[in-house]
Amino acid sequence: MTILARIFRSSKRHFDCQRSDNKQIVTATALATLLKEDHLVVGDWVELSPPPPGGEEWKIEKVVERTNAIFRNLPRVQKKSVIAANVDVLLVVTSAGTPAYKRGLVDRYLVRSEYWGIPAYVIFNKMDLYDGVEFDITFEAERLKWLNVECFEVSAEDGKYQPKYLVQGFRELSDKLKGKTAILVGHSGVGKSRLITELSEGKIQLLSGETNRANKGSHTTTWAELVDGEKFALIDSPGIRSMSLSDLTKEELLQSFSDVQEFATKCKFSTCTHDENNKGCFFQQLDKTKRENELILSRLESYKRVQEEVADIPDWLKKP
Repeated sequence: MTILARIFRSSKRHFDCQRSDNKQIVTATALATLLKEDHLVVGDWVELSPPPPGGEEWKIEKVVERTNAIFRNLPRVQKKSVIAANVDVLLVVTSAGTPAYKRGLVDRYLVRSEYWGIPAYVIFNKMDLYDGVEFDITFEAERLKWLNVECFEVSAEDGKYQPKYLVQGFRELSDKLKGKTAILVGHSGVGKSRLITELSEGKIQLLSGETNRANKGSHTTTWAELVDGEKFALIDSPGIRSMSLSDLTKEELLQSFSDVQEFATKCKFSTCTHDENNKGCFFQQLDKTKRENELILSRLESYKRVQEEVADIPDWLKKP
């Protein structure tokens, strides 16, 4: 009889797995044949066989098919570097104070969200410092809604803060995270650590690359670790903190900007680069005073900013 479990940490051939029946953490090794076929990662669901009488070693017998994977392409060695698997939501944390809100960076995270097939939540943190001068949160929220991305207005430093501009705040975010596995991204200084501590009611504390589980010791994250916050689980990994998109092809980038791709079909020429002097360009003919057109053009701007970054990568690179 096998037991369903989930990989929380890995070290070469040894994997710390949480059993689904009693939440106990056991250390298991994988069958050699399985290691040849699959690269086991944090977040994978696996089937374990218990140790024989008098033994202590659990065995990973099978890996359950993944719903999705966090990965980067490695074109030089023609491989994919899979970092984590089975993630329910990408938490994009941004700041309404210092550091300043950066729309382009948020859009980069949304490209990854689309590419990985993982829904994203955009969290406007430090809203107690928002002055309405640096950016228009109402416009940004409308823009995100247009992209089918949920957004939340919070202040991790002020537990009594209530949303003033958006419908959803800390309470709604906490409710929507219940039972989910999340992965956290955001610029340094936006308040990711404090936010996660508050959302997990102190069960998870992220401090300068260390994942401290309250009253359970600490573990330094070198690759990836899944941490149980009881209400939700969090995957913490240095492997996804860089938001370079250089491992995507230009075709994949355009597909991740599916809204831009759709509007681009309205250009007169399929080779249109959407520059100011392009004849027959759909984008250049838009009335910039209209709100909806502002949204469209803001996405085009983000797309063009990262377009030159991507490389032409061979067709062997396919999603896992």
